[in-house]
Amino acid sequence: MTQRLRVVTLNIHKGLSHFNRRMVIHELRDGLGALDPDLVFLQEVQGLNHRFALRFAASPIQPQHEFLAGERWQHVYGCNAVYDHGHHGNAVLSRFPFVFSENEDVSDHRFERRGLLHCAVKVPGWRRSLHLVCVHLSLHEGGRGRQLDAIAGRLEELAARELPIIVAGDFNDWRHRATAVLERRLGMTEVLIARHGRAARTYPALMPLLRLDRIYVRGFEVASSQVHRGKPWSMLSDHLAVSADLERR
Repeated sequence: MTQRLRVVTLNIHKGLSHFNRRMVIHELRDGLGALDPDLVFLQEVQGLNHRFALRFAASPIQPQHEFLAGERWQHVYGCNAVYDHGHHGNAVLSRFPFVFSENEDVSDHRFERRGLLHCAVKVPGWRRSLHLVCVHLSLHEGGRGRQLDAIAGRLEELAARELPIIVAGDFNDWRHRATAVLERRLGMTEVLIARHGRAARTYPALMPLLRLDRIYVRGFEVASSQVHRGKPWSMLSDHLAVSADLERR
């Protein structure tokens, strides 16, 4: 029976380095592989971009979530923003089989497309499925508040049934409102707060100032958690990766 999970979240900035200078998707795949997580929550994933192939010789042919998953992980993708040369959204990579996935549109206005990618996986030996929600919330406080309400509304019934839940991603929550909402309505714990007393700075990657990237859990003890600072992570996106080792209660 699987009792411990490793989880990672990262806004991958469409596979580009800081200031969009280089395509770093290959280095990112190597970095994720070295962490060897069971579950990966990704934001700003380029599902299709016709311009990348012309601009970057290193750009993979397949969608970025498929390229990053390789043969190591299964994957689901939630398309949020569509434009003339492609689309992007959120993705979840999993070592375990998916049994459900749905992408809920929670966009606050037409200029900022957002979605909640909700999926469930079957972990060996577990009687009940593990529910996962990958998020990238609004830059505007009002929109974030409504999106947090949507997360809580979607998961309250599952939390009442004591199902295990992980919500992770880029919360854009520099006012630190998300923790109170998810604690109060879903009984969730943020992994860095659990281990270190506060969320950690993750943006911008080269000189982190804002605590934007989080992993919230229900039904787990947090064995360890960290922000991956310095090279190579500071060169692989404009955000830093957050990871946690979780033990099932």
